[in-house]
Amino acid sequence: MTALPAMLRAASAAFLLAGPAVAGLGSFLIPIPSVLAAQLAAAESGPFVPGTTDVPVMPGLASAESEPLVFDKPGGRIVQSVLSGDVPRQAVLAFYDQTLPQLGWRRTADRVFVREGEELRLEFPQAAQQAAQKAKSAAGTAVRFTLTPR
Repeated sequence: MTALPAMLRAASAAFLLAGPAVAGLGSFLIPIPSVLAAQLAAAESGPFVPGTTDVPVMPGLASAESEPLVFDKPGGRIVQSVLSGDVPRQAVLAFYDQTLPQLGWRRTADRVFVREGEELRLEFPQAAQQAAQKAKSAAGTAVRFTLTPR
């Protein structure tokens, strides 16, 4: 008769200990590494720049090319992707100035961010602007994201 109450007490204790984790409060019990936390935060914000898993796409931007340039090598990854949309250039800069630091990126220069051995550059190339305008036949902004090892 004592085996059943002991088993119930053990099951209840396990449930009480696991309860916060099951309810989504597990981060209070187990610290999450900053890189994982940044990726989780980015995952909640929506799709990512093609070729990356941790740089969110600003609403209003979409891929302007069929495939991004991606090299994954032992020294780090190299990604180049172009997005475009009918959004002002200043809005793009403001979005990434606000969003990227929340994901662990630190701004080091105008349109340059660094994080854990990687550098992310945002560029507004004329050739990409013209291609985006031809494809959409409207005025738009094109942004080239270049991610390289630092």
